[in-house]
Formats: sequence, C-alpha cells, structure tokens
Amino acid sequence: MGRTLGLDVGGFVMNRRTVLLLGGAAILSACASTSQGPALGSDGKPLPTVYTINPATAAQIPFRLLDSVNALRAAKGASPLAFDAALNAAAATHSRDMSVQNRPWHFGSDGSSPLQRVQRVGFTGRLQGELISETYQTELETLSAWMGQPDTRDVILDPAARTIGFAWFQEPQGKIWWTLITGS
Repeated sequence: MGRTLGLDVGGFVMNRRTVLLLGGAAILSACASTSQGPALGSDGKPLPTVYTINPATAAQIPFRLLDSVNALRAAKGASPLAFDAALNAAAATHSRDMSVQNRPWHFGSDGSSPLQRVQRVGFTGRLQGELISETYQTELETLSAWMGQPDTRDVILDPAARTIGFAWFQEPQGKIWWTLITGS
C-alpha cells in the first residue's frame, strides 16, 4: 500500500498531487497576459491591426468573399456569381500592378483599362465593373466598405453580372491591394 503525504491547511488536508497542481496553477496564472486591450488612436478608437494572409487563410479568402457576395445578392434578388478563371487572373495582375505603382486606381502601369486587362486574359464576356482597395483590412471588411458606398455597392449587386474575379496582393509590411471584377 502506498503512502500519501498530506498537509493540513485550516482543517483541509492536501496531498502531494494537490499541492503540485495548485502550485502549477499559481505559476501559470502569474504568466498570464496583463494586456490592457487594443492600442487606441488619438480619436479613442482601437488602432487597426495588420491582417496577415498565410497559406491556409489564402485558400479560404476567395470562398468567404464569394459566399458573402452571393448572400448579399440573394438578399436583393440577384442571381449568384461564379468565379471565372480569366477574371481571377485579371484581378491578380491588377492587384500586383497597383502595389508596384503604389496607388489604388483603375489604370495599369502600362495605361491599360479594366476592359483591356480582361481582354488580355481571354475573357470573352462583358466587363460589368471593377472594384479596388488599398488597405490592411480583411476581405470581408473591404467588402463591407464597398457595400457602404452606392457606386461600389451597385457593382456588387448588378443584376446583369454572372461571373466574378477576385484577387489580392499583400506587401511584406502588410498592405493589401484588393481587386474584384464582375462580368456577364
């Protein structure tokens, strides 16, 4: 029969395992973060954090965006969009090109328009619209910002649209260049 050692603390007997368990818990609680929450800007609002896109996240981003866009479209009675490989390629090229130019705008560094870019990648449908963004935010925060403006919301909800291209380029310091293209 094994021997159990105990410590009498105020009428409560603790064995060696209990002492070790409580001691370990005390050590772990001392190591707990003492963070006071997010850093605040001069306006008192939380400062944004950099959204870092890793390979696992990158695989999920297009589908989260497509599901969200289609949910928004369904709420307005518009048909769902489907990814088009050519439009995805045009969006990826433009996202990288905006980073090279260091400005969010609809013209390529070679002067190309959205229409010329989708034609270059072999898109045979009709270009309906292009949305761009320069941000440190997630794809869903970017979609929310686009939905907050009538002109960009109209591109997302355009009932004539049937296809979508979506891509991004993230710079090493975290800035993300998003491009969304719709076609029919």
